[in-house]
Amino acid sequence: MKEYLKSDSEQIDHILNIIKEQGTGYLNTLADRPTSVNNDLISEQMDLPESGMGTESALKIFNERFEPIMVGSSGPRYLGFVTGGTTPASIAGDWLATVYDQNTQSVKGQGDISAGIELETIKMLLDLLGLPENFLGGFVTGATMSNFTGLAVARQWIGKELGKDFAKDGISGTVKVLTATPHSSSIKSLSLLGMGSGNIVRIKTAGDNREAICLKDLENQIVQLNDEPFILISSGGTVNTVDFDDFSEIRKLKEKYKFWWHIDAAFGGFAACSDTHKHLVEGWEDADSITVDCHKWLNVPYESAVFFVKEEYRILQVETFQNSNAPYLGDPLDNFGYLNFLPENSRRLKALPAWFSMMAYGRDGYKAIVENNIKLSEQFGEMIENSDAFKLLAPVRLNTVCFTLKDDTKQDQVSRFLESLNETGKVFMTPTFYNSHTGIRAAFVNWQTQEKDIELIFDLMNKIAATVG
Repeated sequence: MKEYLKSDSEQIDHILNIIKEQGTGYLNTLADRPTSVNNDLISEQMDLPESGMGTESALKIFNERFEPIMVGSSGPRYLGFVTGGTTPASIAGDWLATVYDQNTQSVKGQGDISAGIELETIKMLLDLLGLPENFLGGFVTGATMSNFTGLAVARQWIGKELGKDFAKDGISGTVKVLTATPHSSSIKSLSLLGMGSGNIVRIKTAGDNREAICLKDLENQIVQLNDEPFILISSGGTVNTVDFDDFSEIRKLKEKYKFWWHIDAAFGGFAACSDTHKHLVEGWEDADSITVDCHKWLNVPYESAVFFVKEEYRILQVETFQNSNAPYLGDPLDNFGYLNFLPENSRRLKALPAWFSMMAYGRDGYKAIVENNIKLSEQFGEMIENSDAFKLLAPVRLNTVCFTLKDDTKQDQVSRFLESLNETGKVFMTPTFYNSHTGIRAAFVNWQTQEKDIELIFDLMNKIAATVG
């Protein structure tokens, strides 16, 4: 082992060149990479070698066993799970984040001060999204941990409103959480936080074919709480149909009633980059906490998301996440360290890929990415709407197209149709169930997707649909 480690260290330039060439080859052929593979290609697991074999030999085994089953999930026709791509600049930033290997926590003092890069990146993100600088933000692994962070501070706020310290003493009683169409990651967060995934008060939706909150029912439910503090989880783009709650009207309710307002805008928040769709997030600046997922529409590598929590709640945030051996005195922002503001004690420099990408392409670059994806989703929606084989299940509101087979008598064939489509390896979409229909979702968030891609996809869809039933 020691010999291989010494040899690898001496040949690091050679090793990285091999990886660079392989990575470049993958990226240059990404559009042709299969979006789905046969699970039978996965071979039996190997045992741990006793003395190792060195990096080049390990790479050879990887290329024999695993490389063929790596799908083009960051490619232009992977439309499942709202999966973003990776811009060239974000790849550069991610590589350097690995090379420099910082544990990003503090901004001053001895040792690592890479949190300064993170704070600068958060400032740029707030600017890109049109949010004020009175939000404190940080990077976490994904929307689940971003929702977890915002809702954890909300939990502490609820406790203080009730004269309790939930972070120190644990939750007592029931915390009321109102929502209409929450993402599964928010429900998971409530479970992790001890508030209970089953304690949600469901609010009616705004009407037929809507997933947004019915404001009248929301206010009726608030009145019934009789001034009891609660948490409102609202949507900045639902998963199935990208429906947005009316933030301007919720802001008015916040002036009348006492509650913590959390917005899950994992990918929909990037509507703020579009001149034609930024009205969808109007009023979101008055929320108490916001979730935004960077490895979706910002097109940076997994794992990357940010939380935004109003700075006025920084004491509550520190009470929630404070490291046990790191007491603070006075204002925690005076001696800032992420160690006391978010869940992880160990974290890589996740901000660097986002910093590189925003610096490289700027506001205009992201406006172009977002508006191109919106245009393509609208075109794809029109193709489906004018089709004899398919129909939309909801209007195309932003960047996701929710559809099914046009013939309702073939509902039992929708799943098989999608399997056949994905099996081509030319496109990948995900199943859903919406409005009493088995459906399919196609999410457009990749910077490389072009009109030729949706034409290829739609041609495949029609050929496969002709064989169904």
